[in-house]
Amino acid sequence: MKLHDLLTHHGMTANPFADEDAQTDPVFLGRCRTSTFHPNWDKVYGDPTSPATSLVFGEKGAGKTAMRLQVAAQLTEHNRTHDEGRSFVIEYDDFNPFLDRFADRLSGRKRRDPAKVLAEWKLWDHMDAILSLGITSLVDRLLGCAQPSGSEANSLPSDAIKRLDRFQKRDLLLLAACYDNSLTEVFQSRWYRLRRKLWYMPWRNWMTRGIGVVVKAAVVYYVLWWKKDWSIFLTVWPWLVMALGWSPWMAQVWRWWTQAYGVSKNLRCVNRDVNPLRQVFMQFSARDINGQPLPNKKRTDDRYELLYKFQGLLKALGFSGVVVLVDRVDEPHLINGSLENMRGLVWSMLDNKFLKQPGLGLKLLLPAELAEFVQNENHDFYQRARLDKQNMIPSLEWTGQSLYDLANTRVAACAEPDHPARLRDLFEDSIDDTRLIEAFASLRVPRQLFKFLYRVLVAHCQAHVDTQPSWEVDAATFESQLALFRRDEQDMGVGHIAG
Repeated sequence: MKLHDLLTHHGMTANPFADEDAQTDPVFLGRCRTSTFHPNWDKVYGDPTSPATSLVFGEKGAGKTAMRLQVAAQLTEHNRTHDEGRSFVIEYDDFNPFLDRFADRLSGRKRRDPAKVLAEWKLWDHMDAILSLGITSLVDRLLGCAQPSGSEANSLPSDAIKRLDRFQKRDLLLLAACYDNSLTEVFQSRWYRLRRKLWYMPWRNWMTRGIGVVVKAAVVYYVLWWKKDWSIFLTVWPWLVMALGWSPWMAQVWRWWTQAYGVSKNLRCVNRDVNPLRQVFMQFSARDINGQPLPNKKRTDDRYELLYKFQGLLKALGFSGVVVLVDRVDEPHLINGSLENMRGLVWSMLDNKFLKQPGLGLKLLLPAELAEFVQNENHDFYQRARLDKQNMIPSLEWTGQSLYDLANTRVAACAEPDHPARLRDLFEDSIDDTRLIEAFASLRVPRQLFKFLYRVLVAHCQAHVDTQPSWEVDAATFESQLALFRRDEQDMGVGHIAG
């Protein structure tokens, strides 16, 4: 008997339990993302016009990634229907590029030990990575890239550039110089294209180069056309005069080379070459850039000021806040499943000043195992993190009833139009709802539930032939498959611990 025939008999056009990963699950992405939510959804999502931080701990398969995708989708819909009070979304879920660049800056001895690499990772590195993702997404949209990075929620109004004053354009160019990290264009050409788009022309800055050109032209004219004596170039004074003429420009080169070197050295998770960055810095007028913060020191103060600038830009563009979705912290290759390494990556973010930054809402979706580390931390950690203020959810739990509703919703989502389908119809009456809920409760999380139900349906189909089909799963098959599933999961858990 074919599984497809069983599903068709019950009015389903797709298998509601075939996929286990929310990122590739067509049933979730196409039909359930906007209708099926965890009971703690409201606490995590909050108010999109005033984002707040949430700290969620959940075991594997509990739906953390699904929740991240739902938050992004809901914010996209909110932004689509609101011109003001929108939220700019930064999905901070791929750490590998940032960690790889960071590790390349360290010595060979540290680079070989992931624990030592992550011990060097600080809060300002997280802030640099978040700013890089946000600035790149914003610049992509301002330049009209065909496939802009970042969330669909970050679409800009048609008059975006007209909303920015001169100093906001300066701030955007300064942030782009430090953080724009496009993988499709060369850094300098992209920055110059952005400058032309913003129509930011530093006329006064070009005066220093103009002085050098005028002095050089005057010396050449005097020697070749006035005196008509090439031998004058064999003396010191014409070269000295030209050097004096170019001295303001050379002083500027040296000043911005040192600043670019500091940024290149201390911006550890974003690649910046010194000379191209120096050339970009020299395109700013001195009166516009003097005293502006740069990420050229190992500290958070400058990053907070740059974050304020970024938020100011977004506010002018109609975004009242920034939502940062932090997920998949257990997946980077440097982590390699180690809880200590996860802790080394995440713990620097648990700082109350950062988590309660006005207009910034961080949604940290973390593995359940890290909750045990939180419980074992000392008083100083709690004073710094102030987790009592962070909308913390210690465990992303699912009851048997909520899992039953989830499975029923997925079955209904796969039903043919005008043909309602229910989970209840897949099982014989001898398996009542109470037994289903009790069994589902023992599975704990949606991923385990989907694995089990798929396994039950396959086993049922394999036990019957096409000529004598059975359209309902019997109690014996259900109970035997549940026992086998629990045993297999226990064996896998023991093997994982032993490994």
